[in-house]
Amino acid sequence: MEPIPVMINGLPGNMSQVVLRHILRDGRFTALPYSLTGAEITDSVFRLEELTVELLRPDARDRAIGEIKSSAGDFISVDYTHPSAVNDNAEFYCANALPFVMGTTGGDRKKLEDRVAASTVAAVIAPNMAKQIVGLQAMFEYASNAFPGLFEGYTLAVRESHQQGKADTSGTAKAMVKYFNALGTPFTEADIVKERDPENQRKRWGIPEEHLTGHGWHSYTLISADRTVKFEFTHNVNGREIYAGGTLDAIVFLQKQLARGASGSVFSMIEVLSDA
Repeated sequence: MEPIPVMINGLPGNMSQVVLRHILRDGRFTALPYSLTGAEITDSVFRLEELTVELLRPDARDRAIGEIKSSAGDFISVDYTHPSAVNDNAEFYCANALPFVMGTTGGDRKKLEDRVAASTVAAVIAPNMAKQIVGLQAMFEYASNAFPGLFEGYTLAVRESHQQGKADTSGTAKAMVKYFNALGTPFTEADIVKERDPENQRKRWGIPEEHLTGHGWHSYTLISADRTVKFEFTHNVNGREIYAGGTLDAIVFLQKQLARGASGSVFSMIEVLSDA
């Protein structure tokens, strides 16, 4: 099979760099030497290993995309940009017939999915690209459908901690809240405790110093009305490597769907896992 051409958007962001590094070392893919970036980025290029990538700010991308498509042919875009750019980037992808994997959290997710559904492109959109965490979410989704109200009367506490630069509340935590709601616990996204202070993360959470700049720690605690029963579910991720594997699987999955003629389709990471 010919390598899948991929454009990694969001460089020089940390997550984009991790995915690009994996792309460069995996023979199933080839990396395009372009990346959409933010208006605040002053560098014009980014270099990683043997690849020099031209950084395209929002005011340059419309002029550049025609030439990129002409020279690269069909390719898949991978978005690890900023929550504030999610919907604008999706509009760009859809308007230019660019299938994409959206790893960036935040934005108006309904608007995002509706835009893809109204377009000719297909996309994998997920709040978390870590396969094992997606599998855990699938378990809770099953439980919420099979056993509605299972935890009725219980109180729920949700805590999440990410690096200081993460602007939005964890998309994974927000997704899990919906499952717990179906299981009978009244709770809103606004009730999620969000930690971004490195000092608190070090001293109160016990997050290793070397991972303060890149981590995702989550806990979900359920306590019965009479406080005699407690359930706690935790998943702690240090670093960003776990997300890269899922992202690469999402690219391969999306390429398969495109070959089958997928158009105006939104796929989840659960569907990616199910197809593996």
